[in-house]
Amino acid sequence: QVQLVESGGGLVQVGGSLRLSCAASRSIFGINVMGWYRQSPGKQREWVASITNSGSTNYANSVKGRFTISRDNAKNSVYLQMNSLKPDDTAVYYCYAVLNVLSHWGQGTQVTVSS
Repeated sequence: QVQLVESGGGLVQVGGSLRLSCAASRSIFGINVMGWYRQSPGKQREWVASITNSGSTNYANSVKGRFTISRDNAKNSVYLQMNSLKPDDTAVYYCYAVLNVLSHWGQGTQVTVSS
């Protein structure tokens, strides 16, 4: 089991940046995959980015080149650096971890990009 707590969301103008953090309740060294999803009102949850224990990353096409995912095993945390934000990035962002084939989720953090 692992509990995840996101932070760092907020209101930002178009073109601005935010850094989301996801703190885990236990060591993430043994957690092979962690990442982020997001969900906008009226839309399905959308996968954003993931990172493996070896540091391999993947991104949705919609955020590639603007978002960067990273992890710090020593701090039991995963981060999402979001640059050049657009109104379409407005959503609740959820951190997830795949542990023993089960997915664990945080409660989400709201990101609002205003134009």
